[in-house]
Amino acid sequence: MNAASSGLALIARILLAAIFVQSGWGKISGFTRTATAIASKGLPAPEVMAALTICVELGAGLLLVFGWKARWAAFALAVFSLLAAFFFHNYWTMSEPQAAANHINFMKNVAIAGGMLMVMAFGPGRYSIDRR
Repeated sequence: MNAASSGLALIARILLAAIFVQSGWGKISGFTRTATAIASKGLPAPEVMAALTICVELGAGLLLVFGWKARWAAFALAVFSLLAAFFFHNYWTMSEPQAAANHINFMKNVAIAGGMLMVMAFGPGRYSIDRR
């Protein structure tokens, strides 16, 4: 990988991770709100799920930024994004205009998962702790 590609890989990792780091950090101060949202979807153990969500978003997001265990972090975030899409943006059960907004968010989560799978497939690039 040349220097330009390595620089782009670093920028891509930061851009992909930014939404998760910001969201995970925000869920710390909004823990009760997060647990309530999880409970509203009928998911079990909402407080435990909220804590796990923070760990995945913030933890894997930071791992991705620094490029340490980046392939595993990207895989975790891809799975998380797909699960969030299906459980929280299930537009097919909603009426307009809520369905339209959630369809966009569903597709964004799918696209983010695709980006994460690219990181998993090709690695984090030269400018990473993993350097593979």
